[in-house]
Amino acid sequence: MQLDTRKILLVHPLGYSAESAGSDISRMANIMPPLGLASIAAYLEREHFSADIIDCYAHPDSDAKISTYLQAQRPAWIGFSCTTSSFLDAVRLARLAKSILPEIRSVFGGAHVSALKGQLLNDYPAVDIAVIGEGEETLRELMAKGFDQAATVAGLVWRNAAGGAESNGYRSEALELDSLPFPAYEKLAGYPEAYTLPLFNYPKAPSTSCISSRGCPYACTYCDRSVFQRTFRHNSAAYLFRHVKYLHERFGIRHINFYDDQFTFKRQRVEEFCQLMIDNPLGMTFNCAVRAEHIDFELLKLMKAAGCWMVSLGIESGDEELLARHRQNANLDMLADKIRLIKKAGIRTKGLLMMGLPGETEESIRRSMNYVFSLPIDDFNLSKFTPFPGSPIYEKIHELGDFDEDWEKMDCMRFQFVPHGMQKDRLEELFILFYKNHFQRPKVLLGYVAMMWKSPDSWKRFLANLGAFLRFAKSNDRLGEGKS
Repeated sequence: MQLDTRKILLVHPLGYSAESAGSDISRMANIMPPLGLASIAAYLEREHFSADIIDCYAHPDSDAKISTYLQAQRPAWIGFSCTTSSFLDAVRLARLAKSILPEIRSVFGGAHVSALKGQLLNDYPAVDIAVIGEGEETLRELMAKGFDQAATVAGLVWRNAAGGAESNGYRSEALELDSLPFPAYEKLAGYPEAYTLPLFNYPKAPSTSCISSRGCPYACTYCDRSVFQRTFRHNSAAYLFRHVKYLHERFGIRHINFYDDQFTFKRQRVEEFCQLMIDNPLGMTFNCAVRAEHIDFELLKLMKAAGCWMVSLGIESGDEELLARHRQNANLDMLADKIRLIKKAGIRTKGLLMMGLPGETEESIRRSMNYVFSLPIDDFNLSKFTPFPGSPIYEKIHELGDFDEDWEKMDCMRFQFVPHGMQKDRLEELFILFYKNHFQRPKVLLGYVAMMWKSPDSWKRFLANLGAFLRFAKSNDRLGEGKS
């Protein structure tokens, strides 16, 4: 029985064993829908192909489901969207697929794949083709032409007759985002209930994530820009409003987190969108991430009136000298002023930070603590710096510290990189101290108590997983025993 050349199974890998998923504190706090795969599925369906999605991250024990699907549907293609930490799990699943359907072709995409390109085909025989850049039109053209014509499809890396990797480069024309159908959310099992935003980051459920732009024009050393490069494209305000309305009417969504790198980069778009939300009230709220350079009080007041509940900003470090080595416009006074404006507008504020950047010292970490605790932020997220392939810093990272490039552990939850002059154990101690000092402040504690009526669903989720959170906290207490 032949395989169906117009059918593809799209898979979002888990990245580790299904048995470990139950103790993964990050999964308990946040499960984001695979929006890239959902967009590709919708695009292919519109072009008269068949695409289904299995999300192993939301549903960890999915091997049997994948096997059953392959045996019943016999697709000619299986596609994987990979981060660095999930890539090897995708390779495992590709091998599983080939053991069931030996003629199936595996297509890999995502940030990790766009960054490393031909290296992955050379090192992993289970990878048949790599998609570089955005995947909708590249995958449609590949499926239309067939595997044997991969050499004629822009945006692919493929194997030549001698077995070597050949790259066709990026596609010359980027998609017009308003021409795309809304992502195929309905193909995500259990949507929207199976997906959750970070605890205390939303007022009402069900909630979801949405992307309204692609790319970022900045060149921070720690950010991977291999998929969209340094371009920036965005949906129009009218399209975005229709998207939000669709999510509300079709799935009952009450709160949206815009997962854009730079939601307010095009001010006029944001103004028009907010006005549409004000003139056509849906009873919805939203979060977004911004750079301080692209907000002001007038815009923030308009966003608040339109339902903006929380704004996240990349602080990264409270040491201005260190920050200047890694991003443009490292002006902490300006950043502090903008955070105060967000609070003045009545919007919750979340700071995003990293610990362990090249050049980090114990003194710079202390300065970060002092800076963050001086600001009127309601929440913050402190990640462990990880040098990902595709980021500018990656090429010279071994000159800047000790780097254990174990892809499965590169999830920003571990110190895989330790800058010169620091010790891994001490970084762990200071990481825990940072969080402890934050949560022990009375103002912060009162803020979380207020979430009982501001975000009741978050408290329900927190209490439902209280045992796991306490075990995680206890293990960190043991880890953090030492000099503070």
